[in-house]
Amino acid sequence: MTQPDRLPPVLTGKKALVVGVANDRSIAWGCAAAMRKAGAEIAMTYLNERARQHVEPLAQQVGAPLFLPLEVRDPAQVDALFEAISKEWGRLDILVHSIAFAPKEALQGRVVDCPRDGFLTAMDVSCWSFLDLARRAEPLMKDGGTMLTMSYLGANEVVDNYGIMGPVKAALESAVRYVATELGPKGIRVHAVSPGPLATRAASGIKDFDDLMERVSSRAPARRLVTIEEVGAACVFLACDYGAAMTGETLYIDGGYHILA
Repeated sequence: MTQPDRLPPVLTGKKALVVGVANDRSIAWGCAAAMRKAGAEIAMTYLNERARQHVEPLAQQVGAPLFLPLEVRDPAQVDALFEAISKEWGRLDILVHSIAFAPKEALQGRVVDCPRDGFLTAMDVSCWSFLDLARRAEPLMKDGGTMLTMSYLGANEVVDNYGIMGPVKAALESAVRYVATELGPKGIRVHAVSPGPLATRAASGIKDFDDLMERVSSRAPARRLVTIEEVGAACVFLACDYGAAMTGETLYIDGGYHILA
């Protein structure tokens, strides 16, 4: 399998904010690394001090001039992040939102039994935070830009054990279409990216996830799982001029699994 180790410098001069990197297996890391290879300058965040030890070496690897804490439910941290971007760069070209969370009691069990606070937490962190970051990024995208967020097949199909995240991701994909329509006249393109299952830390909370990965790898037309590098390369395409006529899409990067009945 060929990995996109080398990418053309199609993002040279671009400023990209990537949020949601937890470790070197994160989809967000695949995006940050690919965008750096394509010439973009990268700003990265980490969730808390526990996560920092895993993320800081990655930020150093891409030479990130901005590396700040970000708990999206803390307005002060979000304020500080965008103040730092405004001061350091004065603009932003790319936003990558790769954050999702649901409490265990909300993720496991029936959707109809999901507790109210669990649902609200999942929606807040996984969907509303994208709207919040998009709103703050908009005035920095003075010459247009690209906003990307991560979804999953469970937004449109019932996936066993995906639970409340299915409805939440469906809301996220709908939000993408509305934001794309509202910001399109300013030259800002907005997409959801829907990778196939990957062994990320976030996925570890899904029951029987190993079985899901095995099923996808054996049934997908490509007969394999995708990689974070391939997701990152696809995001480079969406963020560069080659994708200039596309917006409001949900782009599946899953070896074709989503086309199967």
